[in-house]
Amino acid sequence: MIKILVVDDDTTFCIMLKNWLGKRGFEAEAAFSCKEAIKKLEKEVFDVVLSDLRLPDKDGIELLHNVKERRPETQFILMTGYADIQTAVTAIKAGAFDYVSKPVIPDEILKKLQEALKLEKTEGGKPAKVKATENTITYIKGVSQGADRLYEYIRLVGPTMMSVLINGESGTGKEYIARLIHSMSNRKDGPFVAVDCGAVPKDLAAGEFFGHLKGAFTGAVTDKEGYFVTASGGTIFLDEIGNLPYDVQVQLLRALEERKVHPVGGNKDIPVDVRIISATNENLKEAVATGKFREDLYHRLNEFSIQAIPLRERKEDILIFANNFLDKANEELGKKVVGFAPEVLELFRSYPWPGNLREMRNMIKRATLLCPTDLITKECLPPEMDEVVSKQEKTYVNRREMEKELIRDALQKCHNNKSEAARMLQIDRKTLYNKLKAYGLDME
Repeated sequence: MIKILVVDDDTTFCIMLKNWLGKRGFEAEAAFSCKEAIKKLEKEVFDVVLSDLRLPDKDGIELLHNVKERRPETQFILMTGYADIQTAVTAIKAGAFDYVSKPVIPDEILKKLQEALKLEKTEGGKPAKVKATENTITYIKGVSQGADRLYEYIRLVGPTMMSVLINGESGTGKEYIARLIHSMSNRKDGPFVAVDCGAVPKDLAAGEFFGHLKGAFTGAVTDKEGYFVTASGGTIFLDEIGNLPYDVQVQLLRALEERKVHPVGGNKDIPVDVRIISATNENLKEAVATGKFREDLYHRLNEFSIQAIPLRERKEDILIFANNFLDKANEELGKKVVGFAPEVLELFRSYPWPGNLREMRNMIKRATLLCPTDLITKECLPPEMDEVVSKQEKTYVNRREMEKELIRDALQKCHNNKSEAARMLQIDRKTLYNKLKAYGLDME
């Protein structure tokens, strides 16, 4: 069983994270100081140390050095606040696997652990070390026209070797789309390696993507094969591709065209066989125009493009997603909430969901935890939701009243001549008649 040591002087958080990991099949222990952590490390061997940067006696960097001296094979993940990001980068150079920013999101911790140990579930449901990322996914298709069109594009491009660029707002499920494309390809039995390009430190990017040899730079204590070699025979998913440093863009283009990578500190190329799926929430065409993104790389990645749909544009699918997230929340939290009160469903349909599916998932998970009855009510939801919808409705009413006043004014100036009024308002005559009917204005 995978053993994890959680180190944090916030005892409540530390114990909560330890228990959360335990429920997911890990054997986790807690320590509340560097000194206590070192004592545990002297007695036991841990696969991963998950440590806060700021500890009461010494900092996480010193603990990292201690871990690497005793057990170089033990992975070390640092938990740090935003202001300490530069320190976290220093920690990676000193041998840390990665870092996560506080406040910590449990799902992000789980993802980092999977990347660090390359985990998948065994038949008994417990984590076990494997050589590739788990490929099984849960994709909720939806019933809207947009969802049908999206799924058809995925079905068509899946079996091909075309590079796919997925465009869409944050939280729209771009990685789920990428995983579904992979599962429909001839590479479905190969690895699927997901990389958040925005989370890879600039000065370590080349080594992370293409690998490095031991001693290639300070902190390179072992050989690292890199994401492209790990994904060989399968698919590599480059999320937030627009955040990729320009010099790494050059190396990426070379790797795609020549189908080989050159590890940092190495003297020979390594052949790779990967399919590229990338995603972005920014306009890459504008990035190309401003010189931030290479045009030749953009065209290489964009052999086929897919647009992920914002949740606000697929109202028919909202209840489907909500129920799916409720089922998952019940399973994770050990709850038995059966559904949503009618006023909550109405609120869900009216709310604009700026964070899309990610926001809905987190909101429903929180509401499920707080729900004292069988149904989630408004009291379980953040009050800002109601405030946003109320403000939205007020804006809509004000807009309607303003438009009505403009139409009345135009009709008055044109002596009720509908054709002249339509020209003045810069709309066609049919649209004007529809608005007159909708607003209940005099048609005479």
